[in-house]
Amino acid sequence: MRYVPQDEAQEVRDLLKENDIDFFETFAGNWSISVPALWVKHDEQFSRARRIIEDYQIERTKKVKQEFSEHKNTGKNITVRNIFSKSPSKFIGSVFAIFIVLYISLRFFLSF
Repeated sequence: MRYVPQDEAQEVRDLLKENDIDFFETFAGNWSISVPALWVKHDEQFSRARRIIEDYQIERTKKVKQEFSEHKNTGKNITVRNIFSKSPSKFIGSVFAIFIVLYISLRFFLSF
């Protein structure tokens, strides 16, 4: 469940509950060294749970791709051009700051 959006995680939990699959969830812990995951309690339910999750992921992928193409067609997606046009001075300042940090970081390695 690491790096999974909250809405997707909740939808998977709901799917497993709707299909009467017993599971438990582990979390990453305070230092994020544990495995955050959903675990099926009964081995005989694993293959059914896997199929349900795979079908869900296929549907979610289709939905997200469709949303992306809609945003792209309507011009709502975020691009570098959009960011620059909203605030050119902030964009140029950020790029300049990045180059300064890179220069300071690399100048000792590049000066022979």
